[in-house]
Amino acid sequence: MSRPAWLVLEDGTAFHGRSIGAEGEIFGEAVFNTSMTGYQEVLTDPSYKGQIVCMTYPHIGNYGINDEDVESRKPWVEGFVIRELSPIASNFRSQETLDAYFKQHGLVAIDSIDTRALTLKLRQQGSMRAGLSTTEPDPAVFLKRVRSSPDIVGVDLVKQVTCEQPYDWPLKSSAECGVRSAESTETPAPNPQPPTSNLHIVVMDFGVKYNILRELAALGCRVSVVPATTSAREMLARKPDGVVLSNGPGDPTAVTYAIETIRGLMGQVPMLGICLGHQLLGLAYGGETFKLKFGHHGGNHPVQDLETHKVDITTQNHNFAVRIESIPGGRVDVTHQNLNDGTIEGMRHHDLPIMSLQYHPEASPGPHDAKYFFQRFLDLVDGVHA
Repeated sequence: MSRPAWLVLEDGTAFHGRSIGAEGEIFGEAVFNTSMTGYQEVLTDPSYKGQIVCMTYPHIGNYGINDEDVESRKPWVEGFVIRELSPIASNFRSQETLDAYFKQHGLVAIDSIDTRALTLKLRQQGSMRAGLSTTEPDPAVFLKRVRSSPDIVGVDLVKQVTCEQPYDWPLKSSAECGVRSAESTETPAPNPQPPTSNLHIVVMDFGVKYNILRELAALGCRVSVVPATTSAREMLARKPDGVVLSNGPGDPTAVTYAIETIRGLMGQVPMLGICLGHQLLGLAYGGETFKLKFGHHGGNHPVQDLETHKVDITTQNHNFAVRIESIPGGRVDVTHQNLNDGTIEGMRHHDLPIMSLQYHPEASPGPHDAKYFFQRFLDLVDGVHA
């Protein structure tokens, strides 16, 4: 028998639907994702920590869940909102149904609501605090708890998702990533392609997606991952040929320790920033970031390379952006721009071997238009060490 659930926004809007996950109530920032596929990658992307995600595509769960497509050691979304959960998981790679996955990981989720109306509201009024409950029958009572829940602005969410200890990729076991047994998932098989270079790339884990590590390993790199709190001195002691500043959740201004580390690495080693890493670089340059009205979340965002004028369709997941005019002294060039709203999607330092992207070149879910950027970064690293 179906169980009722409520999704309540801080402006008082309430959506009544069906519980399709675990029992309980959760709070977070409501956002929408426009990807047609890739719900498993969305669920396990640490950048979604603190957020309740609404999928705009109406039919979710039809190809089930498998162990190969996870992007981290566990799902991180606070809650999940869909129009209709598929009762059948039909795919040769499927190992379990989506609702079983929700229950296994204690995820509160809801379907049978008008996700079009929810998306239009968030697009017009902006992302807002929300709550999802299967236990409170009165939305007016629940609204009070929603309005008293914390905002994500100024909150350091990185420390909640970063690894506990350094580890090398590919993983030998989930324990290497500081995973408790209750949170463990099967680790995807390593890419069988043998190494073709001796480059040692150290990744700062602000909430890294596994496919960043997969892409670097596939290009022959020796990949090490370190916690977000690692100092510049500790990073340099590992003798990296290059450093990748990973994606991650929340407000970059709250991650002050990472900004200090990045400043200590400037001029010492080539760096690539991705998503949150891009924003942290902007702050390390002396610039500012700002919160977008409803963020960029999906797999269909057009971005133009301003040098080649080529347009890539990209995967994105971020609520903040760099204010390029705030960076003093003309230290960086804009390399990529979002064609939907004109926000900055890529930067390159004038004098130092540092580049960054606001979007996700590793995709997962696709498209894969921007995969070439990893090789571009490795070419930069090779040029420095030639």
